[in-house]
Amino acid sequence: MPDALSSRPAARRHSPAPWLLAALLLAAAAVPGGLAAAHGVRLAPRVGVATPLGSTAAFSVNLTDAPAYAPRYLNATVSGAVNVSVHLHNVGTIAHTFTVSNQSGVALNRSWTPKQLDTYFATNVSLANVNVSGGLSAWANFSLPTSTAFRSFEFVSTIPYQFQAGMWGFLNLTPAGPTLVLSENTTNGLQFVPNVLSGGPSVHGSATFDVHVFNLGALSHTFTVSSQVNVTLTSTGNFSKFAPLVNASVPASGSVWANFTVPGVGVYEYACTVPGHFAGGMYGFLYVGVPVPPPPPSPSTSIVEVPILVGSALLLGIGLSLAFASAYAGRLPKKPEPPHPHA
Repeated sequence: MPDALSSRPAARRHSPAPWLLAALLLAAAAVPGGLAAAHGVRLAPRVGVATPLGSTAAFSVNLTDAPAYAPRYLNATVSGAVNVSVHLHNVGTIAHTFTVSNQSGVALNRSWTPKQLDTYFATNVSLANVNVSGGLSAWANFSLPTSTAFRSFEFVSTIPYQFQAGMWGFLNLTPAGPTLVLSENTTNGLQFVPNVLSGGPSVHGSATFDVHVFNLGALSHTFTVSSQVNVTLTSTGNFSKFAPLVNASVPASGSVWANFTVPGVGVYEYACTVPGHFAGGMYGFLYVGVPVPPPPPSPSTSIVEVPILVGSALLLGIGLSLAFASAYAGRLPKKPEPPHPHA
């Protein structure tokens, strides 16, 4: 009669494939979580913000022994921030100063004594204070912030009694409206980078823009700005119905300035009119005097970083343990069972 043990079927080996697959899935789930916690996720798009283009007001003034300034009135039309340069020539033998009040629209009292004049400039620091000896020349250079209205600054000589004798004048600045400067890039990937431009919140009406467009690729593009405000383009055929504000051709690996004026506040779309480029996603939006919508918030890695790292480590540990166990599953012989007694 055959032995009971020899007649039992061989112990079934268990395939490690299911356990190994589960281990690999757990380990794979742990790695992205750790990487996300370590590096964070950047979702916010880049926005190009315009900066005011400044202007320079340059003058030449003679200082005479009369005493007087010639000319007495300096007038300029300016835009944005203003850099003022005055070339002073003392054509006499007596020293004079060119001292500019920092208070716009204020005419100094002609009856002040030299001490009162000195007290005024000690209290209100001058924009410029240059002393020019007889027969010599000098420069007076100073800056003013963005001009928003007509401004007039008086300049005088603070040498005793020269102001009282008539050595005074006025610098008159009339704003021409701000010119705003932006930078834009085009790529072979049929994109504008950035694809959102902002004129800033200070624009309250018509505004002039100078956009420097760089072509970073080998394909030609255009920078074409719609004249319709708050209208989303469906095709570049819109430009044949409504003439664009500007249509600048951007040569391959080159650059061009696109200069244009928008009629008022709102959102203006710009696009590339080369066939197929607009449909491929080459467009963007210029926000003038209105805020750019905020981007979707990115995850706060400062809050989730530690839990993600701990959880990832646990998953990775479990996955490796299961992989190790599955590698030996079915390979170790089972402990033999005791023989069954014959009935």
